[in-house]
Amino acid sequence: MYQALRTCLLSSARCWDADSERSYQVLFDKIDTNKDGKVDVAELRAGLKAMGIFRHGAAQKIVSTGDQNKDGCLDFNEFTKYLKEHEMKLLLTFKSLDRNNDGRIDATEIQQALAELGMNVTREGALKILQSMDIDGTMMVDWNEFREHFLLYPAFNLEEIIRYWKHSSILDIGDSLSIPDEFTEEEKRSDEWWKQLVAGAAAGAVSRTGTAPLDRLKVFMQVHSTKTNKISLIGGFRQMIVEGGLTSLWRGNGINVLKIAPETAIKFMAYEQYKKLLTSDGKKIETHKRFMAGSLAGATAQTAIYPMEVLKTRLTLRKTGQYAGMFDCAKKILRKEGVIAFYKGYIPNLIGIIPYAGIDLAVYETLKNTWLSYHAKDSANPGVLVLLGCGTISSTCGQLASYPLALVRTRMQAKASLDVSDQPSMSSLLRTIVAKDGFFGLYRGILPNFMKVIPAVSISYVVYEYMKTGLGISK
Repeated sequence: MYQALRTCLLSSARCWDADSERSYQVLFDKIDTNKDGKVDVAELRAGLKAMGIFRHGAAQKIVSTGDQNKDGCLDFNEFTKYLKEHEMKLLLTFKSLDRNNDGRIDATEIQQALAELGMNVTREGALKILQSMDIDGTMMVDWNEFREHFLLYPAFNLEEIIRYWKHSSILDIGDSLSIPDEFTEEEKRSDEWWKQLVAGAAAGAVSRTGTAPLDRLKVFMQVHSTKTNKISLIGGFRQMIVEGGLTSLWRGNGINVLKIAPETAIKFMAYEQYKKLLTSDGKKIETHKRFMAGSLAGATAQTAIYPMEVLKTRLTLRKTGQYAGMFDCAKKILRKEGVIAFYKGYIPNLIGIIPYAGIDLAVYETLKNTWLSYHAKDSANPGVLVLLGCGTISSTCGQLASYPLALVRTRMQAKASLDVSDQPSMSSLLRTIVAKDGFFGLYRGILPNFMKVIPAVSISYVVYEYMKTGLGISK
């Protein structure tokens, strides 16, 4: 039904000829429902919906792009100018996709274009994407079909599909080992990239604060729970509250929030540099190179801020009155254990980046491609719930794979506060844990860790959306 309506509305605006203004006038008149000579966001949104274009924020973006006099509406001249400029961009995109210059785009060309954007799809998936644009049923898309499909989309290239599926930095579950977010060239040229980083950092800070009690319980169980000294969820919370009161559940949260900003900034800058080293000028980064660049950026950021990780563990596990604050803690560690104490557990932490980032990215790509293979015919936009679900599942799988190394890292970081004379290596500590507690001893504290994932993701998303609105980031 919507396809027929869409064809009716757009068919007359297909050609660059003397009648093109009249064609645009017909389209404008149909969208301008209140006949005031202007199209506002509400009217355009209703028109797009009638044509089956459901992308969130599309109407707002079209109006803001074409609105030259900044009155919040498009008059006919602004509407026509926007469509003509947009059509020129579409034509360039179409020609770049049409590799064999036969005037049509086929499934193979769709696959090649997506592969260059770092997204591998099956032939079936490419055919479904093609089918969403194909009007005459030939399973090939000519210029008129391509133009009709994208004329009232703010996007004018297939990078938009990738943009929908960016593995967003808003999903902060307390660990920062995932591949950094991707930004388009347009976002880098504008001020949106740093606003998105700021919004993500703020979301992470609120999220970590909200789930801090579960995070402290996780660390508490990682260090103190054994086969002979089992600590339950309720028992762990009770011990912490009895020892230090209710506010003790947030010990270590201050520095955990504080390290978000430097870690995010270093990781982003390092990631951009590693991408340049691994790719030729002007080429899109492939998935395996993105993984390499992301892992190296994560290692760089972790190396720079690792002393803060050690401080976080010590402050999380401290007893009442042990330290006056983070500076007092750092001073006492430096005086008693030396500079090297700030890098205890560094090796397992560094090794843990590979399984975390690798599995996180692999699971996310698999879920993304699975969704596209079934639903790309309807829309490239998966919606909020699918994005959050895929991000949560992939991050959880990454955590599951790297958790034993995270546990060993935490015990090595905390070891000085337990017994200064005994400082085992990573391998000997692994053997000791398995010998005393069995294989599942490597997963002490995994339950509170999993319990905090859903609230952490939910809080991150809500705060991120509010921050985007406050910072004026376009959707």
